[in-house]
Order: sequence, then C-alpha cells, then structure tokens
Amino acid sequence: MQADADLLKEVSLFQFLDERERADLAAQLEVVSLREGEVLFQIGEPGDALFVIRSGEAEVFFKNDTGERLVLEVVTAGDFVGELSLLDRGSRSATVVATKPTEALRLDREGLEQFLMVRPQAAMDLLAAMGRRLRVSADRLRHTASRNVNEEVEDHRSIVQKAADWIAEFAGSISFLMIHVAWFGSWLLVNSVKFPGIPQFDPFPFGLLTLTVSLEAIFLSVFVLLSQNRQAAKEHVRSDIEYEVNLKAELEIAHLHEKMDRLTADVLLRMDRIQRSIDQREGSGQGGRNRQSTDLTQS
Repeated sequence: MQADADLLKEVSLFQFLDERERADLAAQLEVVSLREGEVLFQIGEPGDALFVIRSGEAEVFFKNDTGERLVLEVVTAGDFVGELSLLDRGSRSATVVATKPTEALRLDREGLEQFLMVRPQAAMDLLAAMGRRLRVSADRLRHTASRNVNEEVEDHRSIVQKAADWIAEFAGSISFLMIHVAWFGSWLLVNSVKFPGIPQFDPFPFGLLTLTVSLEAIFLSVFVLLSQNRQAAKEHVRSDIEYEVNLKAELEIAHLHEKMDRLTADVLLRMDRIQRSIDQREGSGQGGRNRQSTDLTQS
C-alpha cells in the first residue's frame, strides 16, 4: 500500500496530494497484471476506469483507415491511460497493449470523482494529458483522409507544366484547327496567286511553310508529351487513392468482424455461466428433494 502511495507521488496527476490523501486514494486502487503482448483495453470498448502504470511498459496506439498502426504514446511507470473514456463515458479511443510484463493500478469512475472532489485542480492535469494525445493524433492523421486527385496534382504544377497543359488542351480544340486552316489557306493562296501589292515570300514548293510546320510540330509534340506525363502521374495518384479507399472499406469490414467475434464470445461465455448456474441450482434442488424422500421413507 505504501509503495502504491509513493508511486502516486510520481504521477503528475496526483503529485500535489498530501500523504493521507494519497494513502486514501491508493486504498481504492486495484492491481492489474499483464503479460507481454496482453491488451489492457481495446479501442471501442466501454471505458469505466483509469489506469496508472505501476511497472513495465505499454503502447497506446490505434490503426487508421489505411491499416497503418499509429503509436500515440509509450507509457511507463508513473504514466496514466484511459482518462478520456472515463470522463466522457464514451468508448475507448485507442488500444493499450503491454510491450513488457506490466502492472497497472485501476481507478474506477467513483474513485476518480471522490479524488477530484478532494483535489479539483487535478482536472487540469487530466485535460493536459488529453490535449497532448489529441495533438499527436491530429498531427498524424492530418494527411490520412481520402484525397482529391485533381487538387493533389494541380497544387504542385510549375509554370512550364501549366503552360504545357494549356497548349496540349488548346491543340486538341476546334479553335486550333480553324486557326491552322485559315493560316495555311492564306499562306498558300498568297504564294500561289499574284495579288497587286502583296509579294510572294514563299513560292512553290513552300519551303518556309514546311520549315514552320515542322518546328511547330516539334515544339507541340514536346508540350503534349509533358502534359501526357503529368496525366500519367495523375493516374498514378488516382490509383493510389482508389487503393486507399478500398483498403479502408476492407479494414472497416474486418473491424466489424472483430467486434462481432468479441460480442459472440462474450455472449457465449455469459450463456455458459448462466447455464452452469442453472445446473447448480437444479442440482441443489434435486439433492434437497432426494434427502426429503429419504427422510420420509425412513419415517
């Protein structure tokens, strides 16, 4: 008991209590022992207690929608976990698993309420711990949501890439075709038919026109290839996002299966306990009736 009271002195949440208050609080704590790899509580479970790590080490983590395991914190002796669900009566927001043989002290809601009535300032330490973990969660989850492929690619274009996209898009338009029809028609007409006051600057076989069209085709093909490469990169991003979305759906289904399996196991366990209790009661009742029959026979 004194060892638990001394441990509470090292916990930021309880360090301002006096010796008597820590001793009273330690008397309400329940010791929970965990083997390496054993889970203290699972994400989604109802939260009814706060745990102070007495010895060992545990990881606080959850898996995001892409299946990545995100470790929020590694808790050791003197740290506490489980305060969020205890305060808002919600489900657990993360999973805590022991990475070494661990002992934890369990404090239920009633004990916490009594403690906060004695030391209301400790609520700030609870809020500080929750705020620290929320900051870590927000930082790690900032880019895990599904992305818009167009925004993902468009935001990082250079000036040359923007120009290449515009030229490639314009080259495939009706306007581009009509401009070239008018340009080539005028060029050929001026250099084939003599008009007063207009010199023929590129007579047949129209060498200058051939050179101009060749240069235009070279530059235009380069811009089109640049744009196609960007489109290929965009398709690559799109395929990655589609994979993430499919993976999220698959993991959500797997998570639902895990919940159903746990619920089924809990129901079967409770049914087994109820059946055993009924059998014991029936056995006791049958034994009593047999004894009464024996007494009557002897009488």
